[in-house]
Amino acid sequence: MSTLNAVQAVLAAEHAAVYGYGVVGGRAGEDRRPEAKAAYSAHLARRDAWERTVRNLGGKPVAAQAAYSLPFAVPDAAAAVRLAAVLEDRVAGVYSDLVRAAEGPLRRQAADALSEAAVRAVRWRGTGVAFPGLAERAAGQ
Repeated sequence: MSTLNAVQAVLAAEHAAVYGYGVVGGRAGEDRRPEAKAAYSAHLARRDAWERTVRNLGGKPVAAQAAYSLPFAVPDAAAAVRLAAVLEDRVAGVYSDLVRAAEGPLRRQAADALSEAAVRAVRWRGTGVAFPGLAERAAGQ
C-alpha cells in the first residue's frame, strides 16, 4: 500500500469516527458524555490534519460520506459505549496500516494516533489487547 493510499484510508476512517461519535454522544449517559465529546474533538482534529497531509502528498482528500452504516443498533448508553470501543478499534486498525506504509515523521504521527485510539478503546471497553490495530483486524477477517 502506498503512503498516500494509507493516509487516504486513515482520513476515511476518521470521517467515519467523527460520524460515529455523533451517535455515541447522543446516546451516551451523562457520566460518559464528556469522554465522548473529547473523543469527537480528537477525531475532528486528526481528520483535519490528515486532510492537510493528503494535500501535501499531492492528493485530493477523500470526502466524508453523508452517512455511515453502524455495526449494530445503538438504542441506549450501553450500546453507545460498545460503539465507541468499536470505532476506536477500527481506527487503530487503519493506523497500523499507515505505520507499516509510512516513514519518518509521518510514521511517528501514525504510531501516536494508533496509541491514542488504543487507549480510548481500553477506556470505553475496560480491557485492552496485546497488539492494538492488529488483533482487531484479524478478528474481523
